[in-house]
Amino acid sequence: MKAAVRRDRRWLGLVLTAAVVLLGGAWFARLEPTHPAEAPVQEGGELRRHFDAAVLLLHSRQYRDAQTSLQRVLDLAPQLPEAHANMGFALLGLQQAVPARAAFERAIALKADQANAYYGLALAHEAGGDLELALGAMRSYLHLARSEGEAHLRRARAAVWEWETQIGQRRASGKP
Repeated sequence: MKAAVRRDRRWLGLVLTAAVVLLGGAWFARLEPTHPAEAPVQEGGELRRHFDAAVLLLHSRQYRDAQTSLQRVLDLAPQLPEAHANMGFALLGLQQAVPARAAFERAIALKADQANAYYGLALAHEAGGDLELALGAMRSYLHLARSEGEAHLRRARAAVWEWETQIGQRRASGKP
């Protein structure tokens, strides 16, 4: 009897997270600016065009182009946590875990409750082989992401379970 092959569905989570970031960006664009230099450009402006283009590029897995668009967004609005989080997802897509982790950490430093940044940070730590930090970041995501869809939360819980199991097996075998 053939064993069932488990499909990796983390990229679906990545796409759903990017969609949440897009909605957050739309919400952020409607806020009244607190400082003129940090003010998002109105609908149809350069900031909005680059942000929307980057999200579409992330959805279509065109990570290098998304990175370029997001860099322009960050040039225009360096304090936009959603842009830093999206940059992290673009870097993850380019298999650059260390710079991705730094982008997610910047997003969290700018907005401590940026749930999708914790999700991305968990994936970046996993890609770097640090399951303990990945586990902590994913737990933070689950704590903050109460409004996420159940399917997405289920994937996050599954990652927590998988990482806890792997960490437990490592400890039982005496491996660090």
